[in-house]
Amino acid sequence: MAAPKPGPGANPDPGAAPDSGPDPASGPAPGPDSGPDPLTVPSMSAGPDFVLRPWEMSDLTLVREASLDPYIPLITTVPARYSNAAAEAFVRRQWARAATGTGYPFAIVRSRDRRPVGAIGLWLRDLPEGRASLGYWLTASARGQGVARAALRTVTSWALRDLGVPRLQLFVEPWNTASAQVAEDVGFRREGLLRGWQQVGDERRDMTVYALLNTDGPADDRAATAN
Repeated sequence: MAAPKPGPGANPDPGAAPDSGPDPASGPAPGPDSGPDPLTVPSMSAGPDFVLRPWEMSDLTLVREASLDPYIPLITTVPARYSNAAAEAFVRRQWARAATGTGYPFAIVRSRDRRPVGAIGLWLRDLPEGRASLGYWLTASARGQGVARAALRTVTSWALRDLGVPRLQLFVEPWNTASAQVAEDVGFRREGLLRGWQQVGDERRDMTVYALLNTDGPADDRAATAN
């Protein structure tokens, strides 16, 4: 089987279903004693050209473009067949992840025209064990412009410095050399190959794991930049 064109991004946390979390439209919100506290997703500058912010219902155009990609719907719950209802449910799932304390989902937005071009998330399922996972994807029109690098550097620095996460990790398919290079540029180290680690579409896929520890160097050395 031929590998998809490199560049869509790093996979979401393979330890859980992609973009997992209840859809608020499907039932009542969790009670105060039912789990982690709700999270507030901040807005952050990712250098001079991009902003990270919470998902909005106006981001349906981004979901539409992502649904046309041959790879993104395989590793996320972006609908492979677009409809407004399916796209709205996807956005609500992102809100639910923050509301249930499972992670920080961000839309990546171009500053000059406020156009959303991708997504990045910090997932906290394993935070009690001192680690968190990152995942990101970009639409085809945004690749090759430093977007993923700027977004990943920003969230990485924030997670290590402000949140104090001891270990960050992300998972990339071995063929995806563009995403691997982004991870390495930000300071992540390749730790090894996880064979048959994740279900992608209708098959099990290998994943390369990259990690960055809070003790690997000052977080300020990885300050946000679009370069």
